[in-house]
Amino acid sequence: MIKIVTDSTAHLTAAQTKQYGLTVVPAKVIFGTTEYRDDVDLNKEQFYAMLPTAKHHPTTSQPSAGDFAATFQPLLDAGHEIVSIHLSSKLSGTYASANTAKTQIEEKAGKALPISIVDTQFVSMAMGMMVITAAQAASAGKSRAQIEAAVTAMISKTNLIILLDTLEYLKRGGRINTARAFLGTALNVKPMLEVKQGLIQALEQQRSRAKAIKRLTEIMAERVGDKPVHVTVLHARAAEEAAALEKDLRARFNCKEMFLNEIGPAVGVHSGPGALGLAFYTD
Repeated sequence: MIKIVTDSTAHLTAAQTKQYGLTVVPAKVIFGTTEYRDDVDLNKEQFYAMLPTAKHHPTTSQPSAGDFAATFQPLLDAGHEIVSIHLSSKLSGTYASANTAKTQIEEKAGKALPISIVDTQFVSMAMGMMVITAAQAASAGKSRAQIEAAVTAMISKTNLIILLDTLEYLKRGGRINTARAFLGTALNVKPMLEVKQGLIQALEQQRSRAKAIKRLTEIMAERVGDKPVHVTVLHARAAEEAAALEKDLRARFNCKEMFLNEIGPAVGVHSGPGALGLAFYTD
């Protein structure tokens, strides 16, 4: 059997993780001297409650090679093959940690092992939908190479657009290059970002949140036309707006798949509360 491994920045729900039989390796979130495993020791509610009043802005750390080795080895011992799917290597060292773990356990075993590791060039549910596709392919009996190819083929078709409520958390989190693109604009500007070629890039800005939310839908319409679309509405403590956006998308588009997921701690460090976004692709 082929097992799908990913990391917590995919923002898959507990129900999705269970439904698709996924193994999730948590990223780390550090408040001061205390390290938490993303969505394990620190859930979303706790994180967003702590974030605004933290004495020092939290930092993040990728899972270590040891974390991945401890995940891979039991699966291999049970006779499984592995496809391990992760966020952009330009945003995190997670992909590198997974590869280091693969090398270490292969050296110990003295042979190549059935592990494929994929750099999705995305994060959040843009990656999460790739993980779901991989799990569906595994359940359908596809080979490891076929699953890897299916995920890789999604990269050029996938879009991830995020509206931030403020630039403050980007700047606090050290994403200065991205934030700098919006500096000098009105203080109340609502920045819109996208992940492109593995990097967070400035997309555009709107003068009000209402206009920015409308623009999310317009951009999706420009990119998908009337094609059937797979889409996830993402939010960080903006559940009502996310639900309204989901309802609007269902009415306006031919949604082949629709998910609504919340941004977790390791990404919320940079987005802050109030973020709202869309991950989507067409077949």
